[in-house]
Amino acid sequence: MDMSVSFGDESLAAESAEAVRKLAGEGVPQALSGGDPTLWGPDAEAEARVRLGWLSLPTTSRELLPEIGKLVERARAESLEHVVLAGMGGSSLAPEVICATADVPLTVLDTTDPGQVRRALADRLDRTIVVVSSKSGGTIETDSHRRIYEQAFRDAGIDPADRIVVVTDPGSPLEQTAIEAGYTVILADPNVGGRYSALTAFGLVPSALAGADVRPLLDDAAEASARLAGPEDNPGLELGAALGTAAEAGRDKLVLEDSLSDINGLPDWIEQLVAESTGKQGKGILPVVGADPNGAEDEIVAGIDTEGDAEVRGRLGAQFLIWEYATAVAGLALGINPFDQPNVAESKENTSRILQQAGDGPLPTGAPALVDGPVEVYGDVPEHVKDLSGVLTMLLEEIPDRGYLAILAFLDREAAFDVPVPEGASFEEITDVWAAHDPASLQGLLGIRTDHPVTFGWGPRYLHSTGQYHKGGPPNGVFLQITGAVQDDLQVPGKPYTLGRLQLAQALGDLDALRERGRPAVRLHLTDREAGVRHLLAAAREV
Repeated sequence: MDMSVSFGDESLAAESAEAVRKLAGEGVPQALSGGDPTLWGPDAEAEARVRLGWLSLPTTSRELLPEIGKLVERARAESLEHVVLAGMGGSSLAPEVICATADVPLTVLDTTDPGQVRRALADRLDRTIVVVSSKSGGTIETDSHRRIYEQAFRDAGIDPADRIVVVTDPGSPLEQTAIEAGYTVILADPNVGGRYSALTAFGLVPSALAGADVRPLLDDAAEASARLAGPEDNPGLELGAALGTAAEAGRDKLVLEDSLSDINGLPDWIEQLVAESTGKQGKGILPVVGADPNGAEDEIVAGIDTEGDAEVRGRLGAQFLIWEYATAVAGLALGINPFDQPNVAESKENTSRILQQAGDGPLPTGAPALVDGPVEVYGDVPEHVKDLSGVLTMLLEEIPDRGYLAILAFLDREAAFDVPVPEGASFEEITDVWAAHDPASLQGLLGIRTDHPVTFGWGPRYLHSTGQYHKGGPPNGVFLQITGAVQDDLQVPGKPYTLGRLQLAQALGDLDALRERGRPAVRLHLTDREAGVRHLLAAAREV
């Protein structure tokens, strides 16, 4: 297998080589491959001691293959062809990449948007099997999805026990709930953190059910593992050294490119791994996905089978392990614990507080600073700013030196694909229609108007990914949050809230966490979602 890290940037190559020599001299490769939890210092030791199981997954996860094979056979025998994955962060991002690369269909629910969930419910419920994945067992989004599907199956005369598979850690609340309900339960390795769990049951079970051949992932990872044990020809060590030394020198924006790769969507998985692992104590590496490099001095371009300042070659299973190893090494250079997420719980706690305090009343949105057509603007807006294009200009001007703009959209990420297209339209014309109705298009429109990175994240998905970096990383982010009115809400069975209410509470909770840290943040609320997106994109073109 062609598996390597090479450098198109001579200075980065030299810095990485020097860092590799230093790390090798300190015995880091052998210590890391041996699972030494003391590498990251005494404060991180307790966490690292129960978070290094990913190193042995190419071997230990093979024990799951017979059980997964039987599950797949049963699903095929019962014609359960629509596979729905309810999971957040590491529980959903790896299966999404695996299935996209294998070109097999997987419906991923990592959202609290009622429209997106309703669309999944309406798709072949009689042939649906749902994988409920949660390491902790208490993830509010995944718990909501489980409750909604349980009710939908019962209403359709289907026993949920025949259709729901649970993947969780041993001893989690979800395991007990699943046992009591009679669900199939597959336990994951408890010594692997969520973002390092690509090759555990969290990555393998839904992917195999969807039709991906998961055994080659472990084969390729095993081949990579053999290369990661020593100081010579170690792609994970070389990549980690490059990322860490570059970030320490101020090149802390990691632009990820995969235009020539056969692997589909890996940057989204890398984004969570790197941002959540390194973004803490005011430090971190910010992955930039879906944007072209600006040539700025704080950037490093990493290509997945694509030329860049660093190029990482290898098949998907190897890529997973190399990037995990590299992230752990980068944590050493930054002097942080790459296995904890100290700021993630804050937004969750804010969400619970907002829902509890509001009771049955309206959520505390406040009054808009201005209204421009179907878009309400909330936040500190100067009097001279009178319209939406002025707000966007203001945010771009507020980005500090070496800073970035993050667009955070609590909307339906598939809604643009529902827009009617002209009969007989070409593929290019169809994609133009979709782009004109897609909030993610805002990233490109604003990106060409600044030399700073512009990132885009779907909420609440990003809360389990870059959300840690936004709050724990360098304090140089500017935030544009987008929410939207809900027309057809969906009650969460057994809970005093709907999905739409939960979605808005999550947005407000994260906004509170950002503002408490003094981060510049504006919320745009679309009173009509489709019209609001069009109006927002039009305003961005006027900036």
